Amino acid sequence: MNVIGLLGGMSWESTVEYYRIINQEVRRRLGGQHSARILMYSVDFEEIDRLQIDDEWDRAGQLLGTAAKRLERGGADFILMCTNTMHKVASAVQDAVRIPLIHIADALAERIKAQKLTRVGLLGTRFTMEEDFYKGRLSTLHGLEVFVPGTADREIVDRVIYGELCQGQMLAESRREYVRIIEALAGQGADGVILGCTEIGLLIKPDDSPLPVFDTARIHAEAGVDRAIDS
Repeated sequence: MNVIGLLGGMSWESTVEYYRIINQEVRRRLGGQHSARILMYSVDFEEIDRLQIDDEWDRAGQLLGTAAKRLERGGADFILMCTNTMHKVASAVQDAVRIPLIHIADALAERIKAQKLTRVGLLGTRFTMEEDFYKGRLSTLHGLEVFVPGTADREIVDRVIYGELCQGQMLAESRREYVRIIEALAGQGADGVILGCTEIGLLIKPDDSPLPVFDTARIHAEAGVDRAIDS
């Protein structure tokens, strides 16, 4: 079994889920007392958050590239960056190391296409919903049509992520707002919804949603298990 390098802490609330999902999935597939071979580097999210706010993405890419090098030197065979938003600097992270970075959007797109869907709504941080690094990859490389909420609803989704979910708060009122927003995406023509921030799956479960849910943290973690075991 190959060694999975987790580049986490963005936020640690969802990185915990990666660790749990990966180990549960390895045990499910291999049985017995099997668990995953994992190295983790967890950043201080306050520093990353400040770089996002200040639009210093090059500096963020350098910081995460340095973290990825530490995972490579430690013996990781590939890297999962446990975040959607920071895949904005995925190319800088990949350029810093020789081992592969499994891109979260690619793992996501394969799962969506496996369910024969092409029109999906996207929830995430404002960077993920509004910029092209994520939506563009899904559409250009994978042929998916991506819908995002309107301006006011994007502000709600983003506020809940940073102000609540990254702080470990899962509030019923926010769940209701997210479900309302998912219903609006269905009205736009979406046939499924991407939980495009790795914390959203802590709040929204499949039974909460009127649309099929694609939980990026789980999908990405399971893609890591595929790579670790198949290799």
